[in-house]
Amino acid sequence: MTLQMDRLFRHLICLVPMLLSADLFADWREALPDARRVGSGELRVFGFSIYSAQFWSPRLIVGDPTGVNMPFALELTYRRAISREDLVEASIKEIRRLSPTPPNSELMARWEQEMRQAFVDVRAGDRITGVYLPAEGARFYVGENLRHVVRDDAFAKAFFAIWLDPRTRNPQLRAQLLGAARP
Repeated sequence: MTLQMDRLFRHLICLVPMLLSADLFADWREALPDARRVGSGELRVFGFSIYSAQFWSPRLIVGDPTGVNMPFALELTYRRAISREDLVEASIKEIRRLSPTPPNSELMARWEQEMRQAFVDVRAGDRITGVYLPAEGARFYVGENLRHVVRDDAFAKAFFAIWLDPRTRNPQLRAQLLGAARP
């Protein structure tokens, strides 16, 4: 009897963390079960493909999606290797550029740290998906696995503005993501 109890106890110890961490193994589609692809496009720099992008939403988003309180996902599939540091640095640079007022350095340092936790060094074929959840923040998935949750709606809006703000550096990609133009 004692041996059976000991075995049962060990199984429970192993099972509980797995059940508690089920979100870590959930695909981004679990957060947006009704999402449909709105549009897609490709970022090219000097003729070289950097990544392909797909924009997903439960409903068609017309106009400025950064002002809409509707969840969506932005899925990037990389075509070349890029370091985590380069991804973070480029994101911070664009968030600063798009900010209507100079961002507070303490806030930017916090956001930079969040991105370091969310991103990885990518190779060709790797996929990172960011999911915007209104009033909640953002979730970042690497491949099929949840990597990091940022519980900061201001960060989420500033981050996704890199692609979706009308002042983006890539207006053609924005139009393709929103379904307004064909790739």
